[in-house]
Amino acid sequence: MGKKRIAQQTKEELLEEKDKLSQVMKKSNKAKRRGLTEGRVYISSSYNNTSITLTDSSGDVLAWSSAGNIGFKGTKKATPFAASKVAEVLAQKAEKEGIEKISIFVKGIGGGRDSAIKSLASRGLDIILIKDITPIPHNGCRPRRPRRV
Repeated sequence: MGKKRIAQQTKEELLEEKDKLSQVMKKSNKAKRRGLTEGRVYISSSYNNTSITLTDSSGDVLAWSSAGNIGFKGTKKATPFAASKVAEVLAQKAEKEGIEKISIFVKGIGGGRDSAIKSLASRGLDIILIKDITPIPHNGCRPRRPRRV
């Protein structure tokens, strides 16, 4: 074996590395550079799962989470407890994005609707609006034909 050499960097190389690291840090704080303070939260609650999406005011998705994504399985995904945990995870992501005010749009008839809203409110986000956007059929399906006897 030959001698082991320790690579020593010059001042110029150290400055270049520092610049690269600062550029990477700037990319990770991209949302804060955008100046986002308001966002929309879409809560989709079904009988089987609860998923929550965080978007900016134009509708571009910033973060999302669901009960299955966190680690709940089977019927536990549809519980209010799972929905509150999903909302807590999404609130942490909203803090990283720099969002302080949110509008909440709720869709579906699952058990996690109310608990998700409560946990978002308890995490310190200012709620501007809560709106139910559950689709409701206007006239329903075409009825069956009358039976001929």
